[in-house]
Amino acid sequence: MLSALKDSGLRWLWLSLIVVIVDQASKLWVLDNMALYETISVLPFFNLYHAHNYGAAFSFLHDAEGWQRWFFVIIAVAISALLLVWMRKSPASERLLPAAYALVIGGALGNLYDRLMYGYVVDMIQVFYQDWYYPTFNIADSAICIGGALLIFDAFRTKPQEVTHG
Repeated sequence: MLSALKDSGLRWLWLSLIVVIVDQASKLWVLDNMALYETISVLPFFNLYHAHNYGAAFSFLHDAEGWQRWFFVIIAVAISALLLVWMRKSPASERLLPAAYALVIGGALGNLYDRLMYGYVVDMIQVFYQDWYYPTFNIADSAICIGGALLIFDAFRTKPQEVTHG
């Protein structure tokens, strides 16, 4: 087992752990220090805003009748498991893909914990310009987006051609 961690992309799981810790610490701070829907102005374009998201990204399915909680739990577990398999198959020399997988796993697990513990995801990051507001999000969502962007970047990256022997 220790060899699998050292000799594969699984060595990037530390990044998933950091994402989960920072995400959960920020959510606990919000839960302990802010009332629901309370806003703390931080910068002219950035607020801390305590919100609960019963859906997925951009509150997708937030107004469903409760079944979405378990649907998103199953998706988070399935995607995390698949990404762990892919991380295990990544060589230790690979950096970008395992780091991207680790970010997505960490974000998925951070939001999964919320769904299991509270029945919703705690969101607190609000970015805006004048009267336009981007949907409120959290650290886990940010990690998932950054990981996804790295996956897209990797898909377009020029990779060395594999040498085939006839």
